[in-house]
Amino acid sequence: MGSRGMRVLLVAGLAVGLGLLGWLLRDQLSTLETGSRVPAYAAPTLDGDTLSLRDLEGQVVVLNVWATWCTPCIREMPSLQRLQDRFGERGLRVVAVSVDAARGSAGEFGQPGGNIQAFVDRLGLDFTILHDPTGRADRIFGVQALPTTLVIDRQGRVVEKVMGAREWDEGEALALIERLVGS
Repeated sequence: MGSRGMRVLLVAGLAVGLGLLGWLLRDQLSTLETGSRVPAYAAPTLDGDTLSLRDLEGQVVVLNVWATWCTPCIREMPSLQRLQDRFGERGLRVVAVSVDAARGSAGEFGQPGGNIQAFVDRLGLDFTILHDPTGRADRIFGVQALPTTLVIDRQGRVVEKVMGAREWDEGEALALIERLVGS
């Protein structure tokens, strides 16, 4: 085989390899856009059970990615609780995914692992809390800042993605949830 044939073979092999790598990393490389289906995701609850987002289809889900050391996250939590209290009976499910490092260890950027249960108890939160110390939620949901919240409709599609804290039980956020849960 001549040098031209070797180059063609090398380029073809490289293309196949990059395609395979892209396929293997598809969850991490895909961007989560409004209107797209929420990716498959499951994580342990604080009780040790596992919750999958697929199990929540048919409900409106407010999925909040947060950490105990995140000041805007702390400010936002009471409004998420009020939202759950107001619309839980109408098919809303607030799910908060803590990306805190495991208790007693440090996160990727040196943040201490938080006592998530003490945090939940102190704020009186009774919506579902998941713990994802691996950062898998960050990659799957394209989290670039904390808090990041996805509003997911009953069909499992992302309706809105919000980076940063919000008062979820007032203004446009409240109107969106009211529209999604219906009367």
